[in-house]
Amino acid sequence: MKDHLDFEKPLLELEEKINRLKDISKHQPKTLDEIKRLQKKAYQLQEEIYSKLTAWQKTQIARHPNRPTTLDYIQLLITDFIELHGDRCFGEDAAIVGGIGKLGDRPVVIIGHQKGKNVRERVKRNFGMPHPEGYRKAQRLMRLAEKFGRPLITFVDTPGAYPGMGAEERGQSEAIAKSLLVMGQISAPIVVVIIGEGGSGGALALAVGDRILILEHSIYSVISPEGCAAILWNNSEKASEAAETLKMTAKDLLQLGIIDEVISEPLGGAHRDYQKMAETMRRAISHHLNKLEGLTLDEILHQRYEKFRRMGVFGEEGPSTPA
Repeated sequence: MKDHLDFEKPLLELEEKINRLKDISKHQPKTLDEIKRLQKKAYQLQEEIYSKLTAWQKTQIARHPNRPTTLDYIQLLITDFIELHGDRCFGEDAAIVGGIGKLGDRPVVIIGHQKGKNVRERVKRNFGMPHPEGYRKAQRLMRLAEKFGRPLITFVDTPGAYPGMGAEERGQSEAIAKSLLVMGQISAPIVVVIIGEGGSGGALALAVGDRILILEHSIYSVISPEGCAAILWNNSEKASEAAETLKMTAKDLLQLGIIDEVISEPLGGAHRDYQKMAETMRRAISHHLNKLEGLTLDEILHQRYEKFRRMGVFGEEGPSTPA
C-alpha cells in the first residue's frame, strides 16, 4: 500500500529529494542550507494542498491505510485496558473491538470499529465491516457502561456493515436496529468520535451519542460515494462528484448540525503524527465528558432524544401568492 495519495505527488517528489540530500549531508555539510530551504518549501506546499481539499480527496485521507485505528487510539489514550470478546450468542467478531479502561483517572467503556493495517489484519477484521455478532458484542458493552455508571466512548471507522448472506441470515438489520435502540436509551454519557470512514447504518450503530465529534479529514454518510454514483448515474467512476453532493465532510456535517465538534488533525492528516492526534483527541473527549458529568442522567437522556429529533429538519415553500 502506498503512503502518499495521488494529489500529494508534488509533495512526495520534494520529500524524496530532501531524503536524498540528508543521506549525503554527512559528507557534504554544505547541503544543510539546501535541506532547510526545501523543508520550508515542502511545508508551504503541504499547507497549500491541504487548504484546498475536495470532498473526494478527504475521502481518500479518511481511508488512508496508515490512518490511526481504534486500537491505536486505545493504546495512546486508554490505560489499564481490558478487551472483552464475544456476543454470548454466536461468536466473536474482530471487526468491532471493545472493553474497559481509564481515560486519565476516569473509568470508561470503549467500543470501536477496527479495520486493520496490513492485508492479513484486514482480512481478519473483515475490513472493518461488522457481522451481527459484532453489534451484539457492542450492545453488551453499552449495557456494561450503564450498569457500572461509566461513560461510553465509541470510535467509528467502517465502510458499512457486512452485507453477506450469513450476516443477513443471523439478523444483521435487527442487530443494527437494536444497537440504535440501546444507545438511545442507556443511562450513561456517550461521546462518539468518527475517526475515519463513517459509512451507512454500520457506522450509525455506534454513533448515537450525546456528543458526536469528527476528525477534520473524516467522512460520515448514508452511503459510500461509489455506491451513490452507481445508483444515481449507474457509473461508480463518478464517485468524486457523488462525494461533493453527499455533504459528507466534517465542515458540511457541522453546518448541518449532525456533529458537535470538528477535531483538527496534524498537517497532512492523522497518520502523519499519531501522538499529536491522540493528545488533541484526549482534550476534546475530556472536555465533553466534563460537560456531560454536570448533567443528571434524566437531562442527558432528554437532550440525547432532542438532539436526534432535530436532525433532518426542513421546510417547504408554499405556492407563491400572485402580485
